[in-house]
Amino acid sequence: MRFMMLMIPAGYESAAPGTMPDNKDQLDAMMDYNRAMQQAGVLVACDGLHPPSMGARVRFDTGRPVVTDGPFTEAKEVLGGYWVIDVASRDAAIEWARRCPGAPDEMIEVRQVMETDDFPEDMQGSLTDFADMQSR
Repeated sequence: MRFMMLMIPAGYESAAPGTMPDNKDQLDAMMDYNRAMQQAGVLVACDGLHPPSMGARVRFDTGRPVVTDGPFTEAKEVLGGYWVIDVASRDAAIEWARRCPGAPDEMIEVRQVMETDDFPEDMQGSLTDFADMQSR
């Protein structure tokens, strides 16, 4: 089962463009954590994200795409980074999240990734076709 662990750092929604981690010890601890997941064979992907002030949002509520550049004043919680892990269960994913050397102002949301088998049978063919395209 694949899970996405979403790092949500408090205050990141108003971080200035180019804001980077400034605590080397915390960064080193996070890299050790990433290596532990890699060595355990559960890490599929991970990345940190630049703050929303450097991003854009594309909304479709008007029936056509409308682009808004960051920062986003209505944002309360934003992603600072993510991991995709492949583990046997939700409990195993939560256990990996618990092991993260997160700071007191950070939290991790754990969400299961939708797999083809999660969808009704009549929709699975479309998903399989897309997966085949991605693997080319």
